[in-house]
Amino acid sequence: MNPHDDSGIIQLRRVLAERFPHVRTWSRLPPPKIPPIRPTGLHHLDSLLQGGLSESSITEFVSPGSGAGSALLLRALLWQTRQTAQFMGLIDGADSFDPTGLPPSILSRLFWVRCKTAEEAMKATDILLRDRNLSLIVLDLKMNPAAQLRKISGTTWYRLQRIARQSATAFVAVTPHPMVPSAETRIVLENRFTLDALSQDESRLLAELKFDLTRAPGEEAQEVAG
Repeated sequence: MNPHDDSGIIQLRRVLAERFPHVRTWSRLPPPKIPPIRPTGLHHLDSLLQGGLSESSITEFVSPGSGAGSALLLRALLWQTRQTAQFMGLIDGADSFDPTGLPPSILSRLFWVRCKTAEEAMKATDILLRDRNLSLIVLDLKMNPAAQLRKISGTTWYRLQRIARQSATAFVAVTPHPMVPSAETRIVLENRFTLDALSQDESRLLAELKFDLTRAPGEEAQEVAG
C-alpha cells in the first residue's frame, strides 16, 4: 500500500468494517486537497468554473472556426494578469497573436514565445511548465494546420499534465477542436463574431463571450479526435 495514498486507508477501513462490524477504527486523514483557483476576470466564465482556472491542471478552450472569441479570451487573461501583478506565458503556436492596442503596462506582464510550428510550441511549453516562474501559461494552437496537430500524441499531453501537477501554474490550451485527452476541464467557445465586431468596444465584446462547459474536473476523460 502506498503510504501517501489516502484512498488505500479508506478502503482498508471499509474492509475491516464489513468483516468486523463491532471493531472501531480511527485515523487522522488530511482533508482532500483542492487545487487553488485563479480567476480569469470574466465573471460569467469564473462562475462557470466555480471561481476560475484550476492551478496544477490543464484547461482546454476549444475555439472552432473564425470569430469564436479566442483572441478576446487571451486579451482578457492578460488584463487579469496585470490586475494581479503576475506574469503570463503565451506559447504562440503559429505566431498569430496580435498585441495591437494593449498598453505597455499589460505587455510588460507577457512572456511571448513566437513559434512557427506546433512541434516547436509543444517543446516550448514543456520548458516553461518546468520553469515554474509563470502563474499562467497559455498554449495557443488555434491557427496551426491540422497536419501539425495530428502529430501531437496523447502521450505528450499526459506528460504535460504530469508536469503541470507538480507546479502552481494554471495551464490553458487553446485548440480548434477537442484534442487534449488529459484536460481536466474543457470549455467550448460558442461565439460567432463578425468583422463588424472589431469596431465595437472590447469590454462589451468580452461581456458577450459565450462558453459551454463540456468537461468538468472529476469527470472521466474520454478519447478525443486527434
